[in-house]
Amino acid sequence: MTSESGTLGAVSTPPSKRPAAYWRLWRKVPRELGFLILTLPIAVVGFAVAVTLLSAGAGTLVTFFIGAFLLIGALYVSRGFGILELVRLEWAGRPRIERPEWQDARAREGFWGWLRSVLGNGHYWLYLLHTLVINFAISLITWVITVVWVSVGLGALSYGLWWRTVPKGDGNWYLADWLLGLFGASAQGGARDALEVVFTAAIGLVVIATLPFVTRGLVLLHHVIARGVLGAFRSDALQREVIALSASRGAAVSAEGHSLRRLERDIHDGPQQRLVRLQMDLAAADRQLDTDPQKARALMAEAMVQSREALEELRALSRGFAPPILLDRGLVAALESLTVRSPVPIRLVNELAADVDLPQEIERNAYFVASELLTNVAKHASATDVELRVALRRVPEPDSTWLDLTVTDNGTGGAAVTDGHGLAGLDERVRGLGGILSVSSPVGGPTRVSAHLPVTY
Repeated sequence: MTSESGTLGAVSTPPSKRPAAYWRLWRKVPRELGFLILTLPIAVVGFAVAVTLLSAGAGTLVTFFIGAFLLIGALYVSRGFGILELVRLEWAGRPRIERPEWQDARAREGFWGWLRSVLGNGHYWLYLLHTLVINFAISLITWVITVVWVSVGLGALSYGLWWRTVPKGDGNWYLADWLLGLFGASAQGGARDALEVVFTAAIGLVVIATLPFVTRGLVLLHHVIARGVLGAFRSDALQREVIALSASRGAAVSAEGHSLRRLERDIHDGPQQRLVRLQMDLAAADRQLDTDPQKARALMAEAMVQSREALEELRALSRGFAPPILLDRGLVAALESLTVRSPVPIRLVNELAADVDLPQEIERNAYFVASELLTNVAKHASATDVELRVALRRVPEPDSTWLDLTVTDNGTGGAAVTDGHGLAGLDERVRGLGGILSVSSPVGGPTRVSAHLPVTY
């Protein structure tokens, strides 16, 4: 018996919390009443405008242009009234319903593409059906129930103030007589009038007490219908995800191409030139070895210098991929090494938890992004103060985790994502990872560049 009572107590609402929950319902009653009272006038206006445009468009469709534009006008009017319904539901306290996609790739193909995009979009026709039939019928029902419920409740509660104005006659029906008759009793004169006032007020009190449940239920009915008819399709989200993945893949391929071309250029301009010079110096030293040993030693010494510099440049290039410190000690240590090597003073603000464990691929890309941002600052910003901030952020809807890298400098500003420049390639790389690069750089500074990278485990 003990375990059963404990289980029931866990799933049922404690009595002390029930009144609080009831009064919380009353908090939204004014907004819900406002929504329900206005719903029929708005539905009537939407119906009148949409049916006028639709009938006029159907009647003049033989002229095509006039009829087509009137028909599209009916679709756009329905769209407006549908969106108004969604906004009003949010105002009434209901959760937000995701809006549908109104245009697809066809809309960018000129007038005919836009026309096909509108007429071929099922959401427009559903909104038209909602405006002409569904919302008009449901609004009429919920409006009548709301008005009758409020009128009966307030009228019954205030019956004691105006009952004397009701004409009296032998054929009048009295609530007090009917209720007393159930128990075999009766009352006459003033006693009957007093009981009539008390019984009517009690009924009014019950009606008003149940008002929050009625308004909540009617608004929920509107919300359920709107979610099914006016909300986005599940296929819309899938289509957006496919488009985003295609764009990310294209950006990743483009960014990889930029990276390879830059690496090729850096190797050609740096280590390759030094290795060619090294080969030439060694060949010259070999020729001078027998005839002029002193000159041969000088050429070999210069060749050693060239080999050391080529090695340093190769090491510098390798840092753009995965420096050993990143693999051994993690992202924060690698970012600290970046700030130490930078010719510009940099403050690293680490907001990552000490026990955070990021995927190695995310750390590698984050390091590359930070390296590119700091290199751009050193080359172009003329800054004297730079801040590098790294943080992990949780987004509840949809549930996701993002790594934020932000570089802020006090330089000259004017940075922009322009084709052929460093930020454009970086933007492609970030988008290829499914992330977002945001740039704020007014002329005169300061410049703030943030890379937001999704973290997937």
